[in-house]
Amino acid sequence: MINSFIYEQPVKIFFGKGFLSKLSEVLEEIGAQSCVLVTSKFFAEKANELLQNSEKIKAVYSGVVPNPLLSGAEEVVRVIKENSADTVIALGGGSSIDTAKFAAACAYSEKTPHELYLKQDFPKKVAKIVAIPTTSGTGSEVTKVSVISHENEKKSIHSPAFMPTAAIVDPLLTMSVPAKTTMITGIDAFTHAIEAYWSVNHQPITDGFAIQSIKLITQNLEKAYTDSDEEAKTNMAYASLLAGLAFALPKTAACHACSFPLSANYHLPHGEACALTLDSLMIINNSQRLEELSKQVGMESTEKLASYIRHLKEISGLCTKLSQLGEVDIDMLSRESTKHPLMANNPVKLTEDDLRKMFETIK
Repeated sequence: MINSFIYEQPVKIFFGKGFLSKLSEVLEEIGAQSCVLVTSKFFAEKANELLQNSEKIKAVYSGVVPNPLLSGAEEVVRVIKENSADTVIALGGGSSIDTAKFAAACAYSEKTPHELYLKQDFPKKVAKIVAIPTTSGTGSEVTKVSVISHENEKKSIHSPAFMPTAAIVDPLLTMSVPAKTTMITGIDAFTHAIEAYWSVNHQPITDGFAIQSIKLITQNLEKAYTDSDEEAKTNMAYASLLAGLAFALPKTAACHACSFPLSANYHLPHGEACALTLDSLMIINNSQRLEELSKQVGMESTEKLASYIRHLKEISGLCTKLSQLGEVDIDMLSRESTKHPLMANNPVKLTEDDLRKMFETIK
């Protein structure tokens, strides 16, 4: 029996190889007049090329860093105001998109970005957002989430103000991504899909997105990593988009809750931080429903699916033990993970002691 549910997805999605060439048409369609383009140094050259070829793009900010900082978003707000911009274009991975989303939400506020970071009372009037992902992992182009760090705190902030107006998903942009980044972002997408599926807030439509995403990832991620195969990379771009659609409403759970103190304190990239605990939490959260999912995506059992994740981490040199991070405070990790709001979405209620035991197994 299917229970009642409410589904909403306001982002207009443009998916296809070479679709970056349609940027001008998309900007015209959404009524953009003056745009600021936000990216990292990795895509600075491409961003400047777009700047030269578009009358609507007035400036480029290319200072985004991994695990994006509030200071970066503050700089983008300054550039938006200097150019009287009504639209922010994000070109890059999750860090660029999250920075652009946060800045767009602050653009017309009388409060400072720092005040909004603390209180999260964003105004109704915000700049338009066009998200152009260059990695297959975050799904940020279709969610109302922005993950921003300040000092030693990393916040996952949810607000309708962050929802992009449009998303351009061009798989060709992922072809130049380094192999290790392909793996890190691919496992991030896997985590989004699996956590959307086991979240206590899951629903039929998002379940369908999650199942298809996981199936595509198990079939294509290793090939995308080892061969940089165009078909595999295209399938991964679609899988990442589906994963974003899968978790946008149900939200993520324990794996992401644990990733925040790991990234904030030990500087693990977000996807790698999720990967560290994913296979352990798959076993902890195992259920008949998860066993059925494993079979649907071509695995014999949840244990086989968890083993596949361990295999991916091993072949790509991702972190598999806490000891690889140096001296780690397991008590702090357990405490901070337990109190993270996303932990409430986990299907198994985990105590601080439960998490301590889990972290001990991967010490």
